[in-house]
Amino acid sequence: MMLAELKTGQTATITKVGGEGPLRLRFLDMGLIPRTDVTHVKTAPMGDPIEIRIRGYELTLRLEEARNIEITDVRDVWKVDSSI
Repeated sequence: MMLAELKTGQTATITKVGGEGPLRLRFLDMGLIPRTDVTHVKTAPMGDPIEIRIRGYELTLRLEEARNIEITDVRDVWKVDSSI
């Protein structure tokens, strides 16, 4: 499963960081490294970008970028109130 498929309120563990050259290095510099937990916090109104929480800070990624990050062990951390 890819990070772009993670639903709001779910947490997963990064297993593989894709991309080539500078893009992959940028991901690694931002803390997107294997065996790190990541939580999908929210999605922009038009569906792109997404905000994730990793290592105690929030990071915004475009869906195209998030499709390069492979995840596993998806679990629900908190429920989203859809009535808001």
